[in-house]
Amino acid sequence: MKGMTEETTGAEGAGENTSPIPKGEGSPPLRHGPVAGDPGPGAPSSVPVPSTAPARMVSPTPTYEGDFVLDEHLLLECGRTLASVTLHYAVYGRLNAARDNAVLVCHALSGSALVGQWWPEVFAPGALLRLDHDFVICVNLLGSCYGSTGPGSVNPETGESYGADFPLISIRDNVRAQAKLLGSLGVRRLRLVLGGSLGGMQALEWTVLFPERVERAVIIGVAPLGAMGLALNHLQRAAIQRDPEWMGGNYLPQRPPRQGLSLARQIAMMSYKSGGLFEERFSRNPNRNGEDPWGLDDLGGGLIGGRFDIAGYLDEQGKRFVDRFEANAYLAILRTMDTWDPLRGHLSASEVFGKIKARLTFVGISSDWLFPPESVRLFAEAIRAAGVQAEYREMTSDHGHDAFLAEQAELVRLLS
Repeated sequence: MKGMTEETTGAEGAGENTSPIPKGEGSPPLRHGPVAGDPGPGAPSSVPVPSTAPARMVSPTPTYEGDFVLDEHLLLECGRTLASVTLHYAVYGRLNAARDNAVLVCHALSGSALVGQWWPEVFAPGALLRLDHDFVICVNLLGSCYGSTGPGSVNPETGESYGADFPLISIRDNVRAQAKLLGSLGVRRLRLVLGGSLGGMQALEWTVLFPERVERAVIIGVAPLGAMGLALNHLQRAAIQRDPEWMGGNYLPQRPPRQGLSLARQIAMMSYKSGGLFEERFSRNPNRNGEDPWGLDDLGGGLIGGRFDIAGYLDEQGKRFVDRFEANAYLAILRTMDTWDPLRGHLSASEVFGKIKARLTFVGISSDWLFPPESVRLFAEAIRAAGVQAEYREMTSDHGHDAFLAEQAELVRLLS
């Protein structure tokens, strides 16, 4: 599964729409409602409809993509160690002679090292990153299934896959491993580190752990996860664990817990978008394939019935996700997200954040209810109170948490 990205293509909901539209966080764009160029709910997918969507920019190609293997055991915060840790990474551009043009981009939950594929507009002319100037690095998270060491990897000490024995990996563990990789590339200082969601957690942690190595950080749509986010992640884990095929985490590769992972992804999709956007695009429309929510099922019963359009959309997202991600990797990274708390183990905020020397920019998203903008703003203010140069900006969007990926041009405008 190496090289996959947070984007998908193909059918949406129960119909088809293959227009080249920018995607959201692991999802296709929401195009089920009355949007220009969309045939609308229930329309035959065979009817040609002119697309008014702008052409997508060409994704930049990595200068290099490969693996870095740590030559020593990685001591984890949980107390365990990992041997022969592999970090899969991609670089764009070249490190200059002064070694002052390095940029680290940190990906979100189900992303990959190929940032040019899932965040292409940050490389657009006049945007945040320039391939003729910057040396851009992106590293796949530990625990993932896109090349870095994860639950599906072989434990060199046993000769078998980690499976359920894969340890808890923290954001700090990831950042410390990334620092070793960057050192091997000759990168001693980052002019910029940025990321959204789980990527923002890594970006901030870089400024805490290595204050002398970061000049600026952009932290998008994130603060320590609140009770609602923790609840949603709990339900996602429960969906996977209650799938009989999960087998306590030691499932066969050819028989993964597809139903559980699909349901987990559908729960997540609800937190990535906003209620307003769902209402605009789906409302109470029947599913676009013609199902009738008010009709009886095939056997004359009334317990199931036809799906509404939103249900068709969510089912399709779950179906796509199980073909590109692994259940145990999903569980591992959810735990990484849940357990991130920069203040844990410290006496005060000033003790942790007071050491930061980088300039920080926090970005909240107006319709985000997974990481509400008020939480992001208060988080930025708490760090500023510790004497850090930290500013807060807000992205106005109805795309919810997904906005930093779904509306990349607006994000670039806000940060430029």
